[in-house]
Amino acid sequence: MEMLFSNFRSKGYYSVRGTIYNIYLMLLNMGLDLVFLFITVGVLGFFYEMSLFRISEPWVYWMVLLIIEDLVFYFLHYVDHYVRFFWAVHVTHHSSEEFNLTVGFRSSVFQPLYRFIWFIPIALCGFKPMDIMFMYSITQIYGILIHTRMIGKLGFFEWFMATPSHHRVHHGSNPRYLDKNLGMVFIIWDRLFGTFVEESEEEKVRYGLTKPILTNNPVKLVLHEWQDMFSDVQKPLGLRTKLMYLFGPPGWSHDGSRKTSKQLEKDWKNSSNYPLTPS
Repeated sequence: MEMLFSNFRSKGYYSVRGTIYNIYLMLLNMGLDLVFLFITVGVLGFFYEMSLFRISEPWVYWMVLLIIEDLVFYFLHYVDHYVRFFWAVHVTHHSSEEFNLTVGFRSSVFQPLYRFIWFIPIALCGFKPMDIMFMYSITQIYGILIHTRMIGKLGFFEWFMATPSHHRVHHGSNPRYLDKNLGMVFIIWDRLFGTFVEESEEEKVRYGLTKPILTNNPVKLVLHEWQDMFSDVQKPLGLRTKLMYLFGPPGWSHDGSRKTSKQLEKDWKNSSNYPLTPS
């Protein structure tokens, strides 16, 4: 329906190439997900058996699982954005210069290799492995549905739910929008931890990366940041600098030739474009 709306109203939300890339990345991610599902369930099952307490009331169990899992995902997502090693995995989701429902399927291909580690504390809290994965699937479905430009702001829900408006901000490459609105289901985590920014009517969201990927190579689409990262590591620099290129924030450079999202945001705030009373 969104594709039809975009086509008949000449909105340009979709392109054939962009949609094919999104499906391609989704299939790669799903393949790894299926392979690692058995490992994930096995590891989480081991820690579940070590849990110190269990919640017997079903509605409390599922509500608490939803809240805990969304909080854990917030921190996973935060690390994906602020540690270059993990950004190299997550960047595929943000490299599209379009924003539509198929971008929601444009997955971080290698994330299944380590995502289960973040779920271990949930298993230790007495939640069954398959229930954890089921809840993850539910929250991911919600996360896909907010990848849309067809829905405006949703009033009261904007205060505590991640909405399409909030998620459009998350995919923005504008300095004011970089690395903001990381929540999948609830936006309250961003409000609590200082990563929330409202979509501005004055500044249209510019989708994609601060440095666009100028390639149609399907392999480089997945590996381009890894290639750049290891190219930086091979420079004749000290160990600490090499580690910063691996685990520092994306955009960090030892000579200031590139800038992190926080540095870009600071530059924007110091410019004349920064409003005196920002929203």
